[in-house]
Amino acid sequence: MNPHEIDSETFGRLIEPYRHELQIHCYRMMGSIEEAEEMVQETFIRAWTRIHSLKNPDAFRSWLYKIATNICLDALKIRSRRVIPRTRQDVSYVDAPIPSEVADPIWLQPYPDELLPRDMDSNLDVVLVRKEQISLAFIAVIHLLPPRQRAVLLLSDVLEWKAREIASLMETSVSAVKSALYRARRTLDENQAVLTDGQDNIAVDEEVQSRLEEYVEAWQSANVSDLMRLLTEDATFSMPPTPSWYRGRDEIRALVSKTIFRGSADARWHLMPTHANNQIAFGLYRIDDKTKAYEFYGIQVLSYKQLQISDILTFRNISLYHYFNLPRSIPIET
Repeated sequence: MNPHEIDSETFGRLIEPYRHELQIHCYRMMGSIEEAEEMVQETFIRAWTRIHSLKNPDAFRSWLYKIATNICLDALKIRSRRVIPRTRQDVSYVDAPIPSEVADPIWLQPYPDELLPRDMDSNLDVVLVRKEQISLAFIAVIHLLPPRQRAVLLLSDVLEWKAREIASLMETSVSAVKSALYRARRTLDENQAVLTDGQDNIAVDEEVQSRLEEYVEAWQSANVSDLMRLLTEDATFSMPPTPSWYRGRDEIRALVSKTIFRGSADARWHLMPTHANNQIAFGLYRIDDKTKAYEFYGIQVLSYKQLQISDILTFRNISLYHYFNLPRSIPIET
């Protein structure tokens, strides 16, 4: 590849194989699928305008990562840290008023599994989508880190770059990289166990599939008792942009009884299976009496512990249906 002889069509073919891995990197940095797409597009634009400055064509991939990482770091100087309710505030209780929604763009977003590499045979793809490094718990913890520490940790522990390579990318010293990496790993160790709390990477076998069908039926029939039976004793529940989160069957039972399953709630909800962050997920829909259809409500991601649900995290963001290839609305069957 001669950078001085590349036209726009050739450049498009060169960058396309890197789109998904760069998007995953930017998602980990930004915590938002929407912002990750924005960062990747800006990366490609900036790379095109600077292609003639690429001195070593063999370093094309690392050059793209340098551009993408710096674009993310620049953006994070003026954008809020992304969180989930559990990393934003202390546990909530049903006997307290439900707080107002926080509409600011501070909430983490789920990442569609459809955008993860499908070829798991290459070492690169295994590194990129290793379950624990795309899980919501991992994403939530790394967003406790300052942006530069986050970048160093991702480049080192996820992409497996050497300290000198990271130092070159970030235009700093090897000792500064090692210091940042030490602090980042310490924060990770201190917080990840609290968030994962023994969560399992779960394969969907016949038993799990049967329980998922029971879960869907419990939601769609608004059966609180059946839903509670599927949860761990200390399960957690949250629905950002409402900032509160709840722990334990008793609290969750009381919460859903007075909110989402309140009144005549049979057939109020509809769930459509999907996957996010290498976890079981659903597109959640709510009936709309005006449109006579189920309207997209958000993406619900489940975590498991010993075949029981340990966390239900529902991202109430209407724009997410597009990224998960889900319908905006579903007609009610008559």
